Amino acid sequence: MKSLIKKLIPPPAQHSILSGYHLMLAWLGSIAYRHPARELFVLGVTGTKGKTTTVEIIRAILERAGYKVATTSTLHFTIAGVAMPNTYKMSMPGRFFMQHFLRKAVTAGCDYAILEITSEGATQHRHRFIDIDALIFTNLSPEHIEAHGSYEEYRQAKLAIAYELERSSKSNKTIITNSDDIEATRFLGIHVPNKKSYRTHDAEPIKRDTHGISITYEGFHIPSHLKGEFDIHNLLAAITFARTQKIGLKYIAAAISAYQGTRGRMEYVHKANEQAPFAVVVDYAHTPNSLEAVYRSIPGTKLCVLGATGGGRDKWKRPEFGKIATNYCDAIFLTNEDPYDENPERIINDIAQGIPNEAYNIIIDRREAIREALKAASTDSTVVITGKGTDPYIMGPRGSKESWDDATIVREELAKLTL
Repeated sequence: MKSLIKKLIPPPAQHSILSGYHLMLAWLGSIAYRHPARELFVLGVTGTKGKTTTVEIIRAILERAGYKVATTSTLHFTIAGVAMPNTYKMSMPGRFFMQHFLRKAVTAGCDYAILEITSEGATQHRHRFIDIDALIFTNLSPEHIEAHGSYEEYRQAKLAIAYELERSSKSNKTIITNSDDIEATRFLGIHVPNKKSYRTHDAEPIKRDTHGISITYEGFHIPSHLKGEFDIHNLLAAITFARTQKIGLKYIAAAISAYQGTRGRMEYVHKANEQAPFAVVVDYAHTPNSLEAVYRSIPGTKLCVLGATGGGRDKWKRPEFGKIATNYCDAIFLTNEDPYDENPERIINDIAQGIPNEAYNIIIDRREAIREALKAASTDSTVVITGKGTDPYIMGPRGSKESWDDATIVREELAKLTL
């Protein structure tokens, strides 16, 4: 139907018609599955960065407190402890999927559903007719600009999610925002009974060591295995929500200290040993801010493997990635990521424009680039592989896709090096 609309309808009218088409599907999905969101507590998590990790930390806290939980995220879908990998290449699948998922959560006896809600999902009304009780806004920075048309349109798509909270039939609605972010006031401006904020100051004093980050919340010491500086905000978002649910700090601290981290997010795939005396980190970083935050969080010598997120989109980011890598990396390996229908060499050359003096290695084949970075690593250095995280495919021309997992490739190549 979507392709038929694009073929038969003049471009100026396509947006309105497609928007109506998506809205109708959302309404039909809700009707077909009997409004499942009305039968459990639904929390939405939105923002540019930190959504998946925030969802996972909240799930850990709620489960520690004895609740049954369902989650949707870039990483996976879970219902009452049973997980299924997300292989859709989208954080928030279609309208019927979401409603069916929520109905299954109700059937499984879940108390909470935690949904990662994206701007692209909002523009296609995937969030509509899902009655949410609470929303967390993590942060906002330029992303998906070419898809939305401008930063302002991107921001408006995020705000549309907050307005859906306004429209929700739930009675005691809550919005939680990161007040360190300049856009937080816009989200706090919506009309709901409860408004909460968090900021870095709420976690101080903060301690960092080789084990992870420890924060202090309301005088309570909370250790974690998380290592990224951005994880402070993720922790605070989760804790702030948990406190609105009257969950005690002992449960919260126990859940966070036991949580080992999110796959593909500052994931230490390998820690130094006698056979390979260096570390390897895999991260999903796909914006300039998140890439820089990853690099800042890793001390010492860094050998960086990176591409650019998605052919045909957000081309402005490419030289920015190059500049950031120049500032933080001791060796740079530019490689393929998700070229779609664009020439991978062109994408890489765009990144290289931000790197002076040709101080980089171009290796199109991503496995080979990882292999060469591992071979070049020395004692106490860290190989940092960004852009894919747990993405299950490398997307190529004409819809082709190659099964992929950065962490698995690292382990395979390390095994070859240490035989």
